[in-house]
Amino acid sequence: MANYDDLTNVLKERIENWKGGALSGSSGFVVQVGDSVATVYGLNDAVYGELVEFASGAHGIVFNLEEENAGCVILTDESLVKDGEEVKRTGKVVSVPSGDALFGRVVNPLGEALDGKGPVTASAFMPMESPAAPVIDRGSVDTPLQTGCVSIDAMIPIGRGQRELIIGDRQTGKTAIAIDTIINQKGKNVICIYCAIGQKSSSIVAIINNLEKHGAMDYTFVVLASASDSAALQYIAPYSAVAMAEHFLHQGKDVLVVYDDLSKHAVAYRAISLLLRRPPGREAFPGDVFYLHSRLLERAVKLSQARGGGSITALPIIETQAGDISSYIPTNVISITDGQIFLDSELFNSGFRPAIDVGLSVSRVGGSAQTKAMRKISGRIRLDLAQYREMAAFAQFGSDLDKATQDKLAQGERLMEVLKQPQFSPYRLEEQIAVLFLAVEGYLIDVKIENISAFVKDFLLRLKSQKAQLMRSIAETGVISAEQEEELRVTVKAFKGEVNGKPA
Repeated sequence: MANYDDLTNVLKERIENWKGGALSGSSGFVVQVGDSVATVYGLNDAVYGELVEFASGAHGIVFNLEEENAGCVILTDESLVKDGEEVKRTGKVVSVPSGDALFGRVVNPLGEALDGKGPVTASAFMPMESPAAPVIDRGSVDTPLQTGCVSIDAMIPIGRGQRELIIGDRQTGKTAIAIDTIINQKGKNVICIYCAIGQKSSSIVAIINNLEKHGAMDYTFVVLASASDSAALQYIAPYSAVAMAEHFLHQGKDVLVVYDDLSKHAVAYRAISLLLRRPPGREAFPGDVFYLHSRLLERAVKLSQARGGGSITALPIIETQAGDISSYIPTNVISITDGQIFLDSELFNSGFRPAIDVGLSVSRVGGSAQTKAMRKISGRIRLDLAQYREMAAFAQFGSDLDKATQDKLAQGERLMEVLKQPQFSPYRLEEQIAVLFLAVEGYLIDVKIENISAFVKDFLLRLKSQKAQLMRSIAETGVISAEQEEELRVTVKAFKGEVNGKPA
């Protein structure tokens, strides 16, 4: 049914301005408002993405440009906006505050404090939307970003400036990997931003408490658009987070941004698009939903040394339904990113955590983002795991197995056990090298499966107390020499001798 009041207002406006020409191109008035979206008559000179100001003090972004109307998304004080009120152009784009004052804080996508610690003092304002760095300004991704998770750093390495997707069903440990990665950046000169989109506030509080407990909030801040916030705030949240990151990027610093998660971001954008009457396409998403995430993730970059050498590493998270990675949004984001870490529900439920499916996970940067020591030690792991899984599939039929096959199965079982890792316990690089050395070189073959976790823990304590110089050398150089390998062998044999010599 037509809204006759709106029609009357438009006709009155045209009659009043008949002699003076059309309505001013820099202003207009609200024809219809609701659900964070306002239809504005006028604003003929407005440009897409421009910030507009309502007479009530609210602000919005121009989203749709039609012949006589402009569709605006309301960012603040939606409840104050009324039909008929005046709207003016500002000639600006949305900008967000950034700077060192953000560390340890929780802010909304507009940079307003949510943690009750007072307003945030900005040292710079960054445009929410900005073009990605051109290819000529980019350098190669060759510096590791250690996650502290052995299975990722060994087989799916992430480099500074990379975009690595974390994908899986709900409750499979996606956020846990991202949080462990943030915790592991302590002392590594990496600034971390956790962007929560459409999450429950209680979940975010638990995450922040864990970050504070492990001392990670000293170099981290949280951009939060919770499930109770409007679709407009959820839509701009990741763009705000990466804009804040770009301030540090231009200072030559390394930044890690976690987008948790982009599935909810796409749903928020779909809601806005449908309210603005944009035509729906596949799964009711608008036609430009690929561009929604591509223009976000293209802003992840490793700058060349001539441009300062800073980097933004992106860890987007996507939630799948029943493991279906072939649906619309997952396939879009997989094609934009430089690899994916796929988390499997069955592995998670069987107790193997982090539940990474090595067969479906990949890093398109690969060994370039690993230290020489890690590349040397981890070279055979993927092959060993693939052989183990193939043999395990045949072994379940119960046929007699030869000695070589039994040894391969035993080795694979122990390797799987070593790759298990509880949350909030990331390994440093030198610890990962030592753990993988134990598994790959076959030193765990005569250790019972149930004792492996304790064996590895005690061995690392031994190295920390008696071989501190060796561990420090591996950590600082990222290289393990033949002499150092031999020193590790001698230490392992001595340690095993002591363990085996203990009374049962």
